[in-house]
Amino acid sequence: MPIRPIQFYFRGAVQSVQGPAPTRTVLQFLREDLHQTGTKEGCAEGDCGACTVVIGELAKGPEGDELRLRAVNACIQFLPALDGKALFTVEDLSADGHLHPVQQALVERHGSQCGFCTPGFVMSLYALYENTPICPPRAEIDHCLSGNLCRCTGYRPIVDAARDAFLAPRRSLERAPIVAALKSLAELPPLDYAAAGRHSYGPRTLTELAELRERLPDARLVAGGTDVGLWVTKQGRDLGDVIQLGGVAELKRIRVGAGQLEIGAGVSLTDAFAALTAFEPHWDELARRFASTPVKNAGTLGGNVANGSPIGDSMPALIALGCRVVLQQGAHTREMPLEAFYLDYQKTALQRGEFVRALVLDSPLPPLNRQFRAYKVAKRFDQDISAVACGFAVHLDDEHIVRGARLAFGGVAGTPKRADAGEAALLGRPWTPDTVRLAMAALREDFAPLTDVRASAAYRLSVAANLLQRFWLETTAPPDGLPARLSALGPIQPEERS
Repeated sequence: MPIRPIQFYFRGAVQSVQGPAPTRTVLQFLREDLHQTGTKEGCAEGDCGACTVVIGELAKGPEGDELRLRAVNACIQFLPALDGKALFTVEDLSADGHLHPVQQALVERHGSQCGFCTPGFVMSLYALYENTPICPPRAEIDHCLSGNLCRCTGYRPIVDAARDAFLAPRRSLERAPIVAALKSLAELPPLDYAAAGRHSYGPRTLTELAELRERLPDARLVAGGTDVGLWVTKQGRDLGDVIQLGGVAELKRIRVGAGQLEIGAGVSLTDAFAALTAFEPHWDELARRFASTPVKNAGTLGGNVANGSPIGDSMPALIALGCRVVLQQGAHTREMPLEAFYLDYQKTALQRGEFVRALVLDSPLPPLNRQFRAYKVAKRFDQDISAVACGFAVHLDDEHIVRGARLAFGGVAGTPKRADAGEAALLGRPWTPDTVRLAMAALREDFAPLTDVRASAAYRLSVAANLLQRFWLETTAPPDGLPARLSALGPIQPEERS
């Protein structure tokens, strides 16, 4: 790869950047290098949304290449991640001297007081405005704003402003010149950016990535940067050389067919969750609870899996669905059950020079009926780390006998982990209150969780059992309804909860 500058579309032209360190964030570049201070720094960890910008990428549409716009957190995006893309900030919206409909609506609805968070709200709503031709329902507006925090105005006038923006005369972005610019950038050689004694590589193909990974096994792989970004902004870590995965097209593909779903490791959480919800509709609750919209737009499912965190929300649900992880080293691939991928606390089965290529899930084979749910328990609904996350799947025959069971948890052990004793208590038994109570009690054999700032060990065990009870309640529907089902389970004694 020839060394070249970072190149991206910004303010109506292709910009070339050489000099900043490969781990300089987009926010630092905007505020400190370009002195574009409309984008604010609040938390520097992707939580508050004050730094929200919009990134444009080429995407395949029904009529060919089109521009896809998504809001992301500038504070944890490294500058090389912009290569080949388009960047929009709050200054772009009123560049012609007139406020954008989103901005005007916020003014008229008094959606700003101190104003510090306002640019982030503007950019999140701008992405919604550009991607949605008509006013969306309240739930979609709320979801759009899940990554933006306000401490003085409150959300009602901001939500009202979002609705008003769609009622004003339409003012959409002229996309054709941006698409043309991004096409020209796609013709450039893959990125090899060097500055401050470090390299940032941007392979475009799976072959290029595999060769780089074998040659540079100690380089840090970065996909969305939503976790690695904090290593730099909060921990001050030196990442060494970096391999950016965002340009590898094969890693961003979703394949559906023959009862199977394959999600490339570079697919964003937003797109991966949409595919998973279509594959298994009860994934939707986890999709609503998992991080904020900007984090899901930037982060990847493969990155979440490869991170190996014991409190990652996606892994228990994926394990419950029988997910397999595809690993690649050079030209060779191997596949394993996702639960086997985690060896110890933040230790995975990845070998030197190997990377996560894809995740694969299969539909249940008839005649068994699969019941599935995924739950997350945290102190807040939005943007919080889970105390307990879980995924449950049981396979029932025509007599409602449990022929297969996968109960997986996060937050109760050093890795995402299946409940072996809990599963054994279910297998071969009818899907009844007595069976469920046996499995709830058996969870104490499976886990010895820690007490930390999020929850006590006793609370985690109690919640784990209660979530299994909730799963049974939601997947059975006798004619006498919910009260009868609750009565059938009966009270759980204290010794069964702790």
